[in-house]
Order: sequence, then structure tokens, then C-alpha cells
Amino acid sequence: MIKLGLYQHYKGKMYHVLGVARHSESPHELLVIYQSLYDGYNVWVRPFDMFTGIVTIDGKKKPRFNFLKKTVTEAATIKNN
Repeated sequence: MIKLGLYQHYKGKMYHVLGVARHSESPHELLVIYQSLYDGYNVWVRPFDMFTGIVTIDGKKKPRFNFLKKTVTEAATIKNN
């Protein structure tokens, strides 16, 4: 599976992985649920394989999202609007 916690996107922004869900119409499809730690603290989903995938930047391969640590500060909590 995937570790819950703080991740950094290859473009530099930070995200909090909240969990993994299954698509209701295709239960074999896993989706990562994650929250941006900037602007509106939006919650997103992305296919598991894409989230854990590798990107090539300037000829170098790196993870799309890099795991940093298990805990996230209170700033990562979902804001209720």
C-alpha cells in the first residue's frame, strides 16, 4: 500500500496523503486521497499507479510524489467551508 503522511510533489508543493479508496464502479481501481497544504487545502484523488509513478525531469527519473514523514502539522487538517 502507501504510507500516510507528508509528501512533496516533484514540482515542489506539499501534500498530505489521507488514505486510499476504491472506485465504486471498478473496485480493483485504487485511488489515493490527498490534501494540498497550500491555498484552499483542497482534497484530491489520483489513481494509485499515477500517484506512485515515476516522472522524468531533465533526463532524471524521480517519484511523482516523494514521501517525507508520517506526521503532518495541524495546518494540514481539512478546512470546513
